[in-house]
Amino acid sequence: MNRLVDTVAAIERVIFGKGQQVRLCLTCLIARGHLLIEDVPGVGKTTLAHCLARVLGLEWTRVQFTSDMLPADIIGVSIFDRDTHKFQFRRGPVFTQLLLADEVNRASPKAQSALLEAMEERQVSVDGITYPLPEPFFVVATQNPHEQVGTYGLPESQLDRFLMRVSLGYPDRASERRVLLQGERRELLNDTPAVLSGAEVLNLQRQARSVHVAAALLDYVQALVAHTRVQLELGLSPRAAQGLLRAAQAWALIQGESAVLPEHVQIVFPAIAAHRLETRHGDGAAHGNEVADALIRAVPIPV
Repeated sequence: MNRLVDTVAAIERVIFGKGQQVRLCLTCLIARGHLLIEDVPGVGKTTLAHCLARVLGLEWTRVQFTSDMLPADIIGVSIFDRDTHKFQFRRGPVFTQLLLADEVNRASPKAQSALLEAMEERQVSVDGITYPLPEPFFVVATQNPHEQVGTYGLPESQLDRFLMRVSLGYPDRASERRVLLQGERRELLNDTPAVLSGAEVLNLQRQARSVHVAAALLDYVQALVAHTRVQLELGLSPRAAQGLLRAAQAWALIQGESAVLPEHVQIVFPAIAAHRLETRHGDGAAHGNEVADALIRAVPIPV
């Protein structure tokens, strides 16, 4: 547990006043999910993603998504070798343990779709050949709000591959004062050491899966998911339900608990459900977080 405490502390030395969001990000990665960080420019999305990559001690690659990006720019491309008279596959940046997809919604839907197989199957297929990706494999993507100029909204199939969506928001007055006094956060990043390693991350993932889940807790998870299917035109999928349970186990592990509690489910639920629900709400008027909060209030905790 000390390693997790040290990991959170290392990130919070760079990202001020966002302890809840930092823990949600770690929860997502320990739950073997992919993370989407969405917010307006300039609040620290990319800095948080860089900090996660450094602190986790993983091999990582940053890709700046642009409107003219092609799928081959992400996955790789086969090039004909004149000496061997065969095509040789040149691996793209997706072949890494942590892929930082910066401003993912600035790329066209065709380029975005190149990540689908990688995120779901942790492999890519090129010219009929399947190439496994390293373990662990995470995608940490940042995006600007859809109303920003030059962005393409992620389709539902792509959004569903992200276990969580986290927003940082503007800092409080005290945190912003620290940012002003301490200068560029890039300098803090350069001094941020690796706290974990790839092997330790895999071990944490295994530990999270062993956190006890009582039958009543499973009833609560199923009740929440079922309520989304009653109240909305399209509710949460079984994939989302599995992700909710894994995330609750990971949050319990970070908190040092031996079993998942209903409040653990409630804490992670908005980050898992909001980006899935806001595109499915009938009149489109309510924000996804508001819908998620209303669902938590509507579903009683089993006794």
